[in-house]
Amino acid sequence: MNVKVRLVKSVQSSLVAAILALASPGCLAQAGADTCTISSEHAGIVFPVQHVAGDWACRLKFVIDHYTTANSVGPLKTAMDEAVYLHLLDHPPVAAALINRLDLAEYKAETRGPGLWWGNDGEGTEGMVHLVYQDPNTRIYYLEGTHRSPLLPNLTGKAVVFLRMGAVQEPSGLGAMQRTIVAYTMLDNRFLSGLASLLRPLVGATVTRKLTKGVEAVNRLGLEIRQRPEHVLFEATDPPPLDDEEVAFLKAALGIGAHAPVTGRSERTTP
Repeated sequence: MNVKVRLVKSVQSSLVAAILALASPGCLAQAGADTCTISSEHAGIVFPVQHVAGDWACRLKFVIDHYTTANSVGPLKTAMDEAVYLHLLDHPPVAAALINRLDLAEYKAETRGPGLWWGNDGEGTEGMVHLVYQDPNTRIYYLEGTHRSPLLPNLTGKAVVFLRMGAVQEPSGLGAMQRTIVAYTMLDNRFLSGLASLLRPLVGATVTRKLTKGVEAVNRLGLEIRQRPEHVLFEATDPPPLDDEEVAFLKAALGIGAHAPVTGRSERTTP
């Protein structure tokens, strides 16, 4: 290898290292909070972003400022009481287990730390979900994940998700939850990001479908809880059962006595 070739390769390696360093969350976290001001309005909704900690503000701002796609879903209603909705929202493994056991979707989720979960939607998308901010009406999440699909190359990326929700009353007098989701996604691969004009329709459609699928799964779970509470509890206690605390919460939320026998028929099959 001659001197000229070695010099070119050295410059290329240095450039790659510099790009990776600039794009890393660690570098972003070092930026001052005053340089990472996030717009408070997204899809016409004002979010309390001023309460987001400085390092997280920088991560969120980077994705929002360099997004590949921006999507919003809602406002939509879910037939679920506020207490149940908020509990499942903040306990993704429980929500995923119920959705999976009731054959509503093939979601999986695991707690990996305070406000940190791993999730898989059973359709090629998985990753880590960080809860960045919460209040009674708002959640802000930061996601890092991968997506595999026959229509798209294997993609890795990040996302910022804003959720605004509130309790409403249905015509029947029963409680429900209304919410709007706003999501920004950014591809990690700079070459693919450069093809955003070509990939945006595919990536945007995929993100919208994922968001819609999640909304539909929660809607169906709400209907199951409301219409077939005994069956939901049966699935929750079918071996291996959910934690005792979760079963106790479900019994109280479903209006079933703590010592009432659990009856029902599992519609799931085992291989």
